[in-house]
Amino acid sequence: MNAFGLILLTKRLHLRGPLTAVALWLCAGVALSGCGTKSAPNKSQSFFTSGSSEADQRASQRMAQQQQLSGTGESSTGKGKSKDKEDDSGGQPKVPTKRTLFDRLGGQTGLVAIVDDFLPRALQDPRVNWDRKGTTHTSLLHPSKPTTWDPNPTNVATLKKHIIQFLSLATGGPSRYEGREMKPVHAGMHISNPEFDAAVGDLKASLDKLQIPDTEQKELLAVIESTRAEIVTER
Repeated sequence: MNAFGLILLTKRLHLRGPLTAVALWLCAGVALSGCGTKSAPNKSQSFFTSGSSEADQRASQRMAQQQQLSGTGESSTGKGKSKDKEDDSGGQPKVPTKRTLFDRLGGQTGLVAIVDDFLPRALQDPRVNWDRKGTTHTSLLHPSKPTTWDPNPTNVATLKKHIIQFLSLATGGPSRYEGREMKPVHAGMHISNPEFDAAVGDLKASLDKLQIPDTEQKELLAVIESTRAEIVTER
């Protein structure tokens, strides 16, 4: 029934009693709105990815490019494919249980292994320029304050701890993060897109060295890619 017909019907019922008319309008409202009782359909969501479709796409593109250059990947080696396991009783494939990316990377031990290999690689990579040599921070109080970071053992140990805590939080593990927020920490460092790309490339090299499966690599790289807007200031 459209709105015009509902008005006419209400006028007729109003002659019989105002309560009848009010009841009709209430029923119509419930019918149109569902009264909030209808549950929303379940949406299929990516499991522990970055939450950004753009970041996920860039991670997939990076993986595809790397596989194309090396001549490996799912098409040639079958790496990263999951095989259905048959149930002994019914012969039907088992539905894999979803696990967090944190668990699939090996938990705390796995993250420590990744960061142990990645951090020295990135610190020594001149393309990353992690210690920010040659860059200055401009402000009203300090027009040309150097932004050089000292890679002494204490600073490196603190950095390593914060990276592991961040990765744990971002991949569904323990949510204890003691570092500062991403954007304020990197403000004024003048980090560029090529420098960020070099760091991501170093992480990809560490993941390859540790033989992390392609699926987990894509998800982790997508998480890192999603932080680009918080870190990069020089486009």
